[in-house]
Amino acid sequence: MIGTWLGRGARSMLQTSHRLPAARYKASLGVSQVQVDRERLKTMDDLPGPSQVESLYWIFLRGYISYIHELEIKEKKKYGPMWVTNIGSHRMVNIASPHLLESLLKQEGKYPMRVDKNLWKKHRDLRGHSYGPLTEEGHQWQTLRSILNKKMLKPTEAAHYADSLNEVIPDLFNKIQELRAESPSGLTVENVASLMYKFAFESICTVIFETRVGCLKKEIPEETQKFINSIAIMLESQNVVERLPVWARDFLPYWGRFVESWDIIFNYGTKLIKKKIKDIEGRLDRGEDLGGAYLTNLLTNGNLDVKEVYGAMPELLQAGVDTTSNTLTWGLYQLAKNPAIQQSLYEEVIQVIPDDHIPGIVDISKMPLLKAVVKETLRLYPVVPENGRVIVEKDVVVGGYKFPKNTQFILCHYVLSRDETSFPEPDRFLPGRWLRSEGRKHHPFSSIPFGFGVRGCLGRRVAELEMHLALSQLIKKFQIRPDPDLGEVRTKNRIVLVSHKPINLQFIDRQ
Repeated sequence: MIGTWLGRGARSMLQTSHRLPAARYKASLGVSQVQVDRERLKTMDDLPGPSQVESLYWIFLRGYISYIHELEIKEKKKYGPMWVTNIGSHRMVNIASPHLLESLLKQEGKYPMRVDKNLWKKHRDLRGHSYGPLTEEGHQWQTLRSILNKKMLKPTEAAHYADSLNEVIPDLFNKIQELRAESPSGLTVENVASLMYKFAFESICTVIFETRVGCLKKEIPEETQKFINSIAIMLESQNVVERLPVWARDFLPYWGRFVESWDIIFNYGTKLIKKKIKDIEGRLDRGEDLGGAYLTNLLTNGNLDVKEVYGAMPELLQAGVDTTSNTLTWGLYQLAKNPAIQQSLYEEVIQVIPDDHIPGIVDISKMPLLKAVVKETLRLYPVVPENGRVIVEKDVVVGGYKFPKNTQFILCHYVLSRDETSFPEPDRFLPGRWLRSEGRKHHPFSSIPFGFGVRGCLGRRVAELEMHLALSQLIKKFQIRPDPDLGEVRTKNRIVLVSHKPINLQFIDRQ
């Protein structure tokens, strides 16, 4: 994400015609790359984009630093589906068309590289930590991912975590009842995102650290709350630091907050890993079976040393919390605003999991509307509204433009998933888009909230399972309504997509 928002200077201002070059226009309509290649290939210098003055005006004077995804929509309307911006020496090509995105990602090569984790790497280097699955690169990244994938991405392996996740959900219900009782109406849960964050954190720790950490208790352990706070501070600080010149780090507090927050995250993860190592040693001394749970497997299969495990687990933990907590919050918000859709979902759920039946992986497969609700939520609110790529192995051709290797690309997921050519009435919550009986075909790259290919989300299977299990049981137990004073909620870019104000919802017991 570094370098997304400052423009190309005065020359760019002369290239901001609303008409697209022919090659780009044909490529955006799906014309084959071979046909485009027959025309004269253009370069990055031929791309339109905002000037530095324009970018500074919108980001700072108009306050778009936390609403960059909305600014990207304006820029796409002005410049077309591909445009260039820069910050300092970093020139960035923005991609906001599913056809262009597909063309780019299918040229990534063996080792796709992200460009939005450079600050994370600087922290690891500063502290001597190993890189994890989000920061490692090249062959080392491929090796690490292949090891982490085995117990996480395979559907059969992910299904094994259903029982552990279902054990956390009753604690979520108890917490909802506790929070309702504290509200004046006796029905409202204030700041649902905070509650879902704690639920997601408890759930992911249950899966990857094989332990409960007390996030849903009446009194959250101080160390756990400190960890939760540190992730929010880290993301907010990153959003500012990556848009500041390097020299400003010595004068402004954001870099120090960023480093301190990551230190807390690593210290917390290290403590949990050391606890698990001690547990494993005790079980070995007693001659007990170690089983095959996630962290135990990583520590005992001999594929990673302990330092590498220390580097991987904090990144898994941070990524696993944001995906499920934000998606569940936005999903409940939309279901509260759309009672007819909520009722249809309720009827589907009670048919598949009646009475006291606890859902499992087989039950989830019988609830297409439930899956569609999650997909539509992720379309409207992609967890990461944008991310970056660098093609390091070769030059690439995208939409009639030739880019040299090491060009930095910004993938504008929020803009892509709200494009009316792919999704009519793009701002409406319409889960039926994803049902075979009602939906229409859309380009497979128009909404890819979990990424694509080998760089796809490592925890996708577990995240989807967690969201399906939680949402189905929440809707079965509660009718969800907006708090009367809530009003409309705007999205805010905090690296991940969050609400600009607390989302307060009423949870009414179903009879």
